[in-house]
Amino acid sequence: MSVMVDLPPEIEADLAAQAAARGVPLSDYLKLVLEERAASSREKSRTPEERARIWRKSVEGLPRAKPLSDEAISRESIYAERG
Repeated sequence: MSVMVDLPPEIEADLAAQAAARGVPLSDYLKLVLEERAASSREKSRTPEERARIWRKSVEGLPRAKPLSDEAISRESIYAERG
């Protein structure tokens, strides 16, 4: 199905920036956003496996980051400046 939507330029620019940040074309990003929105009403009835699959799909293409070290997330490290 195809649908044409006229958006104000500032909303289009914002959505285009979000798509670019994910490294996907605007049309693919909009499809993902609309799929997630349509699925939100069914969210409560999903199994944990289905929710995990949807989450994995939503983070596809994001850069991988190394986990933070224990030191980086320690209370002492976080509040070091406060004493």
